[in-house]
Amino acid sequence: MQLKGEQLDAHLAGPLKPVYVVWGDEPLLVIEAADAIRAAARKNGFDEREVLTALSGFDWNQLTQAAGNLSLFGGRKLIDLRIPTGKPGREGSAALQDYCSRCGPETLLLVTLPALDWKDEKASWLTALAGTGAAIKPAAPTLAELPGWIAGRLRRQEQTADREALAFIAERVEGNLLAAQQEIRKLGLLYPKGPLTLEQIGEAVLNVARFDLDGLREALLAGDVARLARTLDGLRQEGEAPPLVLWAMTEEIRTLTQIRGGLAEGRPLDMLMRDARVWGPRQGPMKKALGRVGLSEARSALARAGQLDRMIKGLATGDVWNEFLRLGLQLSAPPPRTESGRA
Repeated sequence: MQLKGEQLDAHLAGPLKPVYVVWGDEPLLVIEAADAIRAAARKNGFDEREVLTALSGFDWNQLTQAAGNLSLFGGRKLIDLRIPTGKPGREGSAALQDYCSRCGPETLLLVTLPALDWKDEKASWLTALAGTGAAIKPAAPTLAELPGWIAGRLRRQEQTADREALAFIAERVEGNLLAAQQEIRKLGLLYPKGPLTLEQIGEAVLNVARFDLDGLREALLAGDVARLARTLDGLRQEGEAPPLVLWAMTEEIRTLTQIRGGLAEGRPLDMLMRDARVWGPRQGPMKKALGRVGLSEARSALARAGQLDRMIKGLATGDVWNEFLRLGLQLSAPPPRTESGRA
């Protein structure tokens, strides 16, 4: 049978299957699903556990032996089989199918795998595992679902946050649920149960390092020259790689150029923000930067970033860190004034 990740807890509250196979491209969700199965197995009397890791050269006879070597005292066993490559090979495929044809009530087999391609998902050994027991492929939340996912994790530790604060966390951990879980646990350690403010969450996230690339991007959008200079100096002293610094700055410049170009075509700002994936608390600083940086300035900064890339690659001469500061100053300058006093 096939189970969705969100169905697993309800399923484990009932009778257990003899085989479970878990895989996916999000390590945190695979780990948590496997942990839930192990906990349910212990609760149901599978007190003995044997871990097998099928690396290159693995002897698949160990799987048969593990199923046969049961406790003299009548305990039941969980066989925890891990296949890091996701490919058991011909011998492993045969061993898994043989196990499925002969498994009994005294053993429970848990197989954990990494992400599989569509061919592996249709392999005979995986079909046999799913047919004998249950197959779980936890799906990572989409970007739109991520704030809700974070809110659910906060509820587990009896904390809450408003929509803006949830969006703040989601923006910084997008595509990395392990990082999201670390941030959520950190909030549980730093603050008491109950509601969390955006300020508390911002302090917790930004205190990871005194100088970081997120702080650089924020200073760039805000036009905060002093913070920009301090952050660049800190990154330089901490040995941050110049290509990463350029990437962080260029991402914001590209976004400014994209939105400014859309505004010049008469498209609405809200739509342009959404298309550029600017959400939540990032919208305020971006709007502030748009009020300061015109399309020509954005394009000029993008061209300057291209020259910086050549400098980093050794194709042009100059002090890279001084040029980073000049690029930031270029985007921090106030807009030119017209004769009427308006930009």
